[in-house]
Amino acid sequence: MSELTATVAWERGGAKFTDNRYSRAHRWMFDGGATVPASSSPHAVPVPLSDPANVDPEEAFIAAISSCHMLWFLSIAAKRGFVIDAYTDRPVATMEKIDQGRLAITRATLRPEIRFGESATPTAEVLREMHDEAHRKCFIANSVRTEITVE
Repeated sequence: MSELTATVAWERGGAKFTDNRYSRAHRWMFDGGATVPASSSPHAVPVPLSDPANVDPEEAFIAAISSCHMLWFLSIAAKRGFVIDAYTDRPVATMEKIDQGRLAITRATLRPEIRFGESATPTAEVLREMHDEAHRKCFIANSVRTEITVE
């Protein structure tokens, strides 16, 4: 078992607060020293109460899914002897209403573009196998109900 930690910090500043017109900007701090400016999504809470320059939890969620998949894929490719020079993904998350009108990210589509190095390039079947294995091994994918597909 592993325990994972982060610190999420917000301060009211001078806002009244009870009128619900306070800034949603906050910080995520990680044990390695990285600090990420975060906020609610401007799709959920309008600017200026949200900061569109900051990462919102929904963006972080799709980035975490994509990042986890990529890291496993790179490991699997290396073990199979494939050299990867670049891996870029532009994932898309779909938020929809589920039971009782609640919102959830129901689907995540990964769209990796992979540039292989001088070694052989895997066949489409082998590439699909490696993506399937990466999906099965991804801790984030194993932790969520969101349907995740790779295009």
